[in-house]
Amino acid sequence: MTPAHHPRESERLTQRAILFFWLPLAATWIMMAMEGPFLAAIIARLPEPTYNLAAHGVTFALAILIESPVIMLMSAATSVVKDRVSFIKLRNFSRALCLGTTLVLLVVLIPPLYEVLIPGAMGVPRPVAELTYGALWFMLPWPSAIGYRRFLQGVLIRSGKTRLVAYGTVIRLFAMVAAALVGFFVLGIPGAWVGALSLSVGVTVEALAARWMAGETVRSILDGELDIGPPRDVSYGEIAKFYWPLALTSLIGLTVQPLLTFFMGRSIAPVESLAVFPVVHSLSFFFRSMGLAFQDTAIALMGERFEHFTELRRFAAGLGASTSLGLALVAFTPLSDVYFVGVSGLTPELARFALTPTRVIVLLPAMSVLLSLQRAVLVETRQTQHITVASAAEVATVALTFSILGFGFDLVGATAAFSAFFAGRLMSNAYLALRCRGAIPKD
Repeated sequence: MTPAHHPRESERLTQRAILFFWLPLAATWIMMAMEGPFLAAIIARLPEPTYNLAAHGVTFALAILIESPVIMLMSAATSVVKDRVSFIKLRNFSRALCLGTTLVLLVVLIPPLYEVLIPGAMGVPRPVAELTYGALWFMLPWPSAIGYRRFLQGVLIRSGKTRLVAYGTVIRLFAMVAAALVGFFVLGIPGAWVGALSLSVGVTVEALAARWMAGETVRSILDGELDIGPPRDVSYGEIAKFYWPLALTSLIGLTVQPLLTFFMGRSIAPVESLAVFPVVHSLSFFFRSMGLAFQDTAIALMGERFEHFTELRRFAAGLGASTSLGLALVAFTPLSDVYFVGVSGLTPELARFALTPTRVIVLLPAMSVLLSLQRAVLVETRQTQHITVASAAEVATVALTFSILGFGFDLVGATAAFSAFFAGRLMSNAYLALRCRGAIPKD
């Protein structure tokens, strides 16, 4: 590894160095964020767009909830993988997680259980639930592919090869677009199924590409030729103790979308709310994605004794302000019509449903940058349990806020949902701010 990627303690980390380390990761997240608007635009132009958009939103919410235990494998690999022993043990740990999440998705697809969970407990309208069931079968490779490629991407990030991570996402996008076009023009399947097919093919191809691109790095680690950090004989117990709070964090945090789906299905204008939710969420995710990329950047560049924290905090402030300003430009200018009607293909009626929720969450991208910095600090100090508590507080706040706004004040479901989303993130940021205050050595 070169000092340009990982400055030594005696070297000053410049804003330029952070930018060039972060940019490939940001490009990766931005490209992933483009998937949502692209698929929503295709689904909106296929037959029965309202039902299919709603089913696409429910499918994606369920899929990311089921794969949530593997999401933090990138951060885990970035932080844990130092040598041959830690690589092999975390790789074995990752494989077990991938197998487990795939089995969970198969269990959900057992028809009697599906009927109890989706149309029953979640209250998803019958036409939407039927489309969702077929879409979930297309998503079967999703959890394992996500886990495998995130583990390998974490290894690449730790070794300073962030550019390869971005290349993998470019490959994923091309595969996703190709699959969507085949579903659109050749197979003639419902829009929600086109979306699921496209996502599943994209991540599977990306996982294969990640394995190929990480081949040299993996061989160097296994041969003991790559110096990533001081070697340490980490045990499976230590990995589990470190990782389970992160996995639980993802699981808790990603219950937000299914939870909001459950609430919106019982609120004012349920079908319209379910239809605009994935469109607004994907727009928000586009701007939040740049902050999500900052978490692994901060973990990799923080330094063993947090000597680069001040520079990272300064970068985070500029990034947060820029991303929230970008979302505000869409929410409060004529760009809203351009995006919701022209790009996303919503009807003017659905576009009006989408506008207020978008305005509610303009500060969310800045809060996501802050969350990434806070989580990076706690990952590096091995205090991951606080991240879990913050996520639990966030979900509880989401549920309470929606209950008050959606059921108490009869707010439109989508508006209540994103208001609750914003309140939950605010709670998470506030809790982690208290925990991070004493985590950084004063030295």
